[in-house]
Amino acid sequence: MDTIVPGTLLISDPFLKDPNFMRTVVLLCEHQAEGSLGFVLNKTDDRQIGDLIEQAAGIRFPVYDGGPVQKDSLHFLHQCPNLVPGGIEVIDGIFWGGDFEEVLVLLKENKLGKHDIRFFQGYSGWTEGQLNTELETKSWITRKASRGLVFNRNTQQIWKEALKDLGGEYTRMVNYPIDPQLN
Repeated sequence: MDTIVPGTLLISDPFLKDPNFMRTVVLLCEHQAEGSLGFVLNKTDDRQIGDLIEQAAGIRFPVYDGGPVQKDSLHFLHQCPNLVPGGIEVIDGIFWGGDFEEVLVLLKENKLGKHDIRFFQGYSGWTEGQLNTELETKSWITRKASRGLVFNRNTQQIWKEALKDLGGEYTRMVNYPIDPQLN
């Protein structure tokens, strides 16, 4: 993928050692000269939204680890613009943010399911030029996001599926050991 735009998936290189991003897939939601922002799609968190937000007490809904930046912030992606107004469309049919008060009402009424919305504690961020440098050093493999990958129910498979879909040499990468010296 030549151009980095919102809706790009950043797939970590199989040998990337950064513990924050080892074998992860990040959905890029914002990319500007000043910096970039996205969310790790395949790192679950042990907490539920009811554990993090007082107004959501009692709501058992999973939260993902969106990245190492501002762990005290909560973000969400959804596929329900008809129910959740105010979001920014990242790719066709996937929206970032929106009316959080309405989201809480919908969760309490069980009108949103795990296939509709994902919550992220923290985010992945890059300062001006940082992401471009990481791309030049081949830390990331890029591809266009799809709804199937962003809302994949089997989060442990997102990294492998994102690579397999690219075909060729990428298909072999899914079987690379985390540490080739142990092979």
